[in-house]
Amino acid sequence: MNKFLSCTEAVEMIRDGASIMIGGFMGVGSPHRMIAEMVRQGRKDLTIIANDTGTPGFGIGQLVAAKRIRKLIASHIGLNPETQRQVIAGEMDAELCPQGTLAERIRAGGFGLGGVLTPTGLGTVVAEGKQVIDIDGNKFLLEKPLTADFALIAAHRSDYRGNLEYSLTARNFNVVMAAAGRTVIAEPEHIVPIGVIPPDAVATPFICVHHIIGKG
Repeated sequence: MNKFLSCTEAVEMIRDGASIMIGGFMGVGSPHRMIAEMVRQGRKDLTIIANDTGTPGFGIGQLVAAKRIRKLIASHIGLNPETQRQVIAGEMDAELCPQGTLAERIRAGGFGLGGVLTPTGLGTVVAEGKQVIDIDGNKFLLEKPLTADFALIAAHRSDYRGNLEYSLTARNFNVVMAAAGRTVIAEPEHIVPIGVIPPDAVATPFICVHHIIGKG
């Protein structure tokens, strides 16, 4: 398997209708080159799992503006009015999930767990249609795990094998998503020889990364 791909080659692997996890928090730590290339190649009917949809024209906001998202699973859409407009108009199906619960559902998917038990959302619209479990007199919502066809990950540095290092808060959702995608594509800012990244700085080991976006 060729681990190094151009951005164009990587996006050519993604079919219309795919489910995709995209790292980032308001665009910080998002794989901007791959997002722009998905728009350029015309990918559509996508299911996007992400913390948010960025802002108009930035980050995942580019996919929103191009109307490429069929379903969104995210923690909030408050800073992108176009996302709100499409949801209200019925042009996009949105499932809003509390941020911590979203992270745990993705982690559960990556680690092969059957779900997450949380009190967050009890007695609200978040609980509608979900199983409530009683443990020692305390009630919890069962939140099911999330996986995706692809996880698109932004990193500060990758070595030649695909060990990834993140920069400060740009780490955000990238680490758990790298474990939950069936095909994981990393978009690093820098590619360095093996050994340059200190072992204790590796947050995502190479075994989780299928492809790396090179310079081309």
